[in-house]
Amino acid sequence: MDTMNDQHELYENARARSKQKKRLYYHFIVFLVGAVFLILLNKFLKVGENVVENWFVWAIILWLFFFVLHFINVFVTHRFMGKDWERIQTEKLVREQELKIAKLEKEMADDYALKAEKSQELYNFEKEKRKSDLDNATEEW
Repeated sequence: MDTMNDQHELYENARARSKQKKRLYYHFIVFLVGAVFLILLNKFLKVGENVVENWFVWAIILWLFFFVLHFINVFVTHRFMGKDWERIQTEKLVREQELKIAKLEKEMADDYALKAEKSQELYNFEKEKRKSDLDNATEEW
């Protein structure tokens, strides 16, 4: 059953990864078409010439910046901090928590054993005291 889940997880990861790359390529195509459109708007239709000179260059640079961020997210960040990294970090935290729980359980067991030992000692002491009191009482008779 684990193998089936692992295969399904691998398939889902591969599918999600291919979707990410597809979206990046789509973003690149839209960026190219949009950049050409902005240039045509400025050069041939004279849109925005009276506002800022070469405004389209700044718009394309800003868009390129966002595309580079998208690229870094898909090919750099995701590679190092993807599902595998997330799984490893989760397993590491689970192990740490299990160690803490085991330590606390051991401390509780030790405390319980110590209290049980003291309780047994107290019981034995009281039993001996009652016996000695009973012996003393019978001697006085």
